Amino acid sequence: MEIFGVDIGGSGIKGAPVDLDKGDLAQERCKVLTPHPATPDAVADGVKQVVDHFGWTGPVGVTFPGVVTDGATIRTAANVDKGWIDTDARVLLGDRLGGLPVTVVNDADAAGIAEMHFGAGRHRKGTVIVLTFGTGIGSALFSDGVLVPNTELGHLELRGHDAEKRASSKAKEDHDLSWDEWARRVRKYLAHVEMLFSPELFVIGGGVSRKAHKFLPKIEGIRAEIVPAHLQNNAGIVGAAMRAATGV
Repeated sequence: MEIFGVDIGGSGIKGAPVDLDKGDLAQERCKVLTPHPATPDAVADGVKQVVDHFGWTGPVGVTFPGVVTDGATIRTAANVDKGWIDTDARVLLGDRLGGLPVTVVNDADAAGIAEMHFGAGRHRKGTVIVLTFGTGIGSALFSDGVLVPNTELGHLELRGHDAEKRASSKAKEDHDLSWDEWARRVRKYLAHVEMLFSPELFVIGGGVSRKAHKFLPKIEGIRAEIVPAHLQNNAGIVGAAMRAATGV
């Protein structure tokens, strides 16, 4: 079965039909730049552009970089325009897509759902935390495979700042950090999260997961196992499609 997934990020909006039997993209994804400012109407136009690229006419799952309640309502908008707050994204995007059924889910939760079903977290029990490093740091917390939604652990305080301001991949670029320097920041963040939740496994996702060999071996002193995401930066698209398939 194929369902369409769209992943809204701070820098890009990307999507493709997803083969839910294989847990992989059925076609090469389409990506457009996230508009700035990333207002609801402007982002909705970007989502429409991605979906229209494939001539898709069925259900669509969409990720959002913030807290999403009831598969529809946006509660936070750290890395997009504040106009998203209290927006019913399901209605907005459904209208923009000509009435297609739309399900909206937190971006990191979507990536986590995909990794737990098809990727690095498959068959893993206990506490698993999937972290996506990009414009911010997204998190998905699982207990024996069950998602605790909207954890937003990227906003934990680290040295007086949101952790994502110091340890996201955007922070690496903004501060021109070497892989060694950035790995030290990531290690401090993981140590803080580990102190709070004592996970058995960290799964590291986001675009930077493609270069895991450059920084994961440099992260020492963490008791939990640390592995790169198997689906890498496609995890959000796959997870969005999975959520749309259930309609919740």
